[in-house]
Amino acid sequence: MPASYATGAAPSRIGWQLPPFYCPFERDLIHPKAAELEERAVAWIDGYGLYPDATERAWCLATRSADFTARIIPYGDVETMLLFTQWNYWAFAMDDRQDSGAASSRTATVADQGARLVRAVEAPGSGLLPPGPFTAALEDLVVRTREILTPVQLHRFTEGIRDWVFGSAWQAVYAQRGAMPSLNEYVAMRTSDNGTRFTLAWCNAANGIELPSRTLYSAPVQVLTEAAGLIVGCDNDVFSYNKDDHQEPLEENLINVLAQERGLGTSRALEEAVAFRDRLVGLFVALRDRVARDAGEELLRYLRSLEHWIAGDIEYHNRAPRYTSPRNRNALPVEGASYDITYRATPSDPRTGPLPVPALAWWWRQLEG
Repeated sequence: MPASYATGAAPSRIGWQLPPFYCPFERDLIHPKAAELEERAVAWIDGYGLYPDATERAWCLATRSADFTARIIPYGDVETMLLFTQWNYWAFAMDDRQDSGAASSRTATVADQGARLVRAVEAPGSGLLPPGPFTAALEDLVVRTREILTPVQLHRFTEGIRDWVFGSAWQAVYAQRGAMPSLNEYVAMRTSDNGTRFTLAWCNAANGIELPSRTLYSAPVQVLTEAAGLIVGCDNDVFSYNKDDHQEPLEENLINVLAQERGLGTSRALEEAVAFRDRLVGLFVALRDRVARDAGEELLRYLRSLEHWIAGDIEYHNRAPRYTSPRNRNALPVEGASYDITYRATPSDPRTGPLPVPALAWWWRQLEG
């Protein structure tokens, strides 16, 4: 069924039929234990009583975090994937709580709670968070995370949280100012704000990928990592637009950033956002092919994992009620709602040269030589 909105709801600025997606990667993959992941994760949520009533619980489950995990990690270890799923449910819940506060206080809240969260992971039992169901659930996550991850995996996971908090606090600054960042500023921070390194720490752990630091942090691999994160961020901006278009000032979103910077109407800005994103996919494919020529098996597995993340994230957003029956237009999530997306075989913008964005110029330089 199509995306859902209640009778009399505000019209969409971008429409309910999204443009076709360019995704030259294997699609429609999902872990065979997806249903089990969902059942066990929901039992965990209910066990900690994270939600005060049935309505809030329904919107929690509408995030479909288990489906997200199962689609971006279609072949991973179930126990590691379960923990990642529970972290995502917890993070969505915390994010929604922060979003409900006044913009004038959100920056301080994000920075303060984020610092406490990072320390809770690094040093369990520090007592920096107030008692309650959220803290109890977090403590359980931390204990089990430290048991299941190796020291290197734990370090990368913790740095992933720190980077996510950093990006979220930066985003909150602009919301507090009532201002929109420039395109250059926005893309420079989007991979932090969407939790790229947090997510990939779990993808690597669940897939058993152990890349040495000299490989993972080499310039070409870092570009592939960040490019995948920015592609996913662009896709999220498209899928989540209708969920956030009631906000004043408008949400920091690629579509809104392009509309402001280039003086475009929203529909035209959507087209520009898709073209921008497709240029990023083109870079990713070209650099992936270049890196893969001399890559060992472990690096090849990492590159495939990035592809799974991009492709799986699209299909996840296409089905999750959080996006397909957004809360600003529905009293409750609508089961079965979907954007019914289509795919295109070629990019909407086939140009291969660098995007005119200074913060991304070094990405294209990795293709030289």
